[in-house]
Amino acid sequence: MNITLLFSLIILLILLIFAYIHNKNSKDLQSKREYEKEIVSDMISLYCRKNHKSKENLCEDCANLKYYALNRIEKCPFMENKTFCSSCKVHCYREDMRQKIKLVMKYSGPRMLFYHPITAIHHLIETIKEKNKEAKNEN
Repeated sequence: MNITLLFSLIILLILLIFAYIHNKNSKDLQSKREYEKEIVSDMISLYCRKNHKSKENLCEDCANLKYYALNRIEKCPFMENKTFCSSCKVHCYREDMRQKIKLVMKYSGPRMLFYHPITAIHHLIETIKEKNKEAKNEN
């Protein structure tokens, strides 16, 4: 593959990512909740499939975690302004569930790049924006 074609593909991918991000950012609150639920569900499914060898359905432990996480997202009063639960000042998860979701995120997060690349890149960009915003607020 020549360098010009590769460069063109990279530029096209970047443009698609920004179009995707703009589309996601312009959605209403309920759509944002649904999007976050979808991401968490995908991450838990990936974790369960790879670690608990579940094929079609989640194991009981992962199903309980998914139910709990989706319930927390549905009831989150900060959804409009927050980016991710990890950057939230209020941790609404019970300690045992927080440890489980951290384990899922630690495992599934890096692998999302292979299974859901646009979502993973969007998450990375939002994380960088949030860290810059926090640093700016500290100064």
